[in-house]
Amino acid sequence: MAGAPPVRRAPLLVALAAVLPLLLLGGIVYLVLTRGPGAILTTPVPVERLDFERVAFRPKEIVVSVRNSGPQTIRIAHVIVNGALWNFAVSPGQEVPRLGRATLAIPYDWVEGEPYAVEVITGGGFKFGHEVEAAFLTPGPSREAFWAFALLGLYVGVIPVYLGLAWLPALRRLSRRGWGMLLGLTVGLLVFLGVDALAEALEVAQRVPSVFQGVGLITIGVLGSFLGLVAMTQRTLGATAKKSPLAVRLTLAYLIAAGIGLHNLGEGLAIGAAYVLGEIALGTLLVVGFMIHNITEGPAIVAPISRTTELRGFRLLLHVALLGLLGGGPTIVGSWLGGLVYSDPLAVLFLAIGAGAIFQVVHEIVKFMSRESEGGLGHPLNFAGFLAGLLLMYVTALFVAG
Repeated sequence: MAGAPPVRRAPLLVALAAVLPLLLLGGIVYLVLTRGPGAILTTPVPVERLDFERVAFRPKEIVVSVRNSGPQTIRIAHVIVNGALWNFAVSPGQEVPRLGRATLAIPYDWVEGEPYAVEVITGGGFKFGHEVEAAFLTPGPSREAFWAFALLGLYVGVIPVYLGLAWLPALRRLSRRGWGMLLGLTVGLLVFLGVDALAEALEVAQRVPSVFQGVGLITIGVLGSFLGLVAMTQRTLGATAKKSPLAVRLTLAYLIAAGIGLHNLGEGLAIGAAYVLGEIALGTLLVVGFMIHNITEGPAIVAPISRTTELRGFRLLLHVALLGLLGGGPTIVGSWLGGLVYSDPLAVLFLAIGAGAIFQVVHEIVKFMSRESEGGLGHPLNFAGFLAGLLLMYVTALFVAG
């Protein structure tokens, strides 16, 4: 019937219908919390789960941080170091509630460079362990550690990006076809970085306590950063398109730098954490390997503005300096976070955010190529550049493999 009036209901009934499901849910949750899981089903054996978050080596002491990710409170009963029962002190107490964290201080005259296995036995008889490949004094929050990790980020992130930016004068001599191939190369570089960040996030997610849902963190990070940048670029690129082609190209260059910067934040976090946890020895060859791998990021950042003749002199140098800082600077911040306050869930989230940001930037470059270069990414030369970018990143990644 056309023109039938809408059905009107009393506001009280509408409010009751909205609140009733929440009240019923609250009652069920209260029942489970007060009577235990046995109110629904019977668990024959209590399940306990303990995750190692950090193992630090202090002078004549091993400090272990663990978290209870199981469904119930557990009690830490014994500690074993390299197969032998050992004395320990635990704070805030031996009873660790669900999602609670405890710190174990183990007096132990450890030897630098030797491997150590630490195991914890709970009151329920469950055993949980963690192995360290090579023990060495863990840097704590201090001025020396602050500058040491800053230099680490500078060497593996900032310097390589600026070295790559130094190719800009040569890139500005490229023909239109060469420029299209360079954009294709940029897409290949970024796709490799995005997949690499996603793979690292999935690897770290396996160490995240199941209660924190590592895959869920990856989903939030990737989609959140991707869609957030989509919304931002629709406003920024839409506004700059009305100004000039130079503004569009500059905006795209800054988006590339931001995406690479978020990736380098996760990379710095992983490097700093690996150094602290004793999983890798950051010697000279490895630092050089990271520099070779990351130097390719510089040309990718300036690719959109490489054929722009309006930028020159001090203005060009200023933009290059800012782009390099945006792309490489986050590596230092990541090294600080990884070396001083490392957290597996935080690492997963940052790596996922970096992956999502890079994939969004790839999307914008491909759209830009379809407008500005002949044939877009599907042109044979541009596609050859794309494959060359993937291959270049693969070859340079061999220097940091392991």
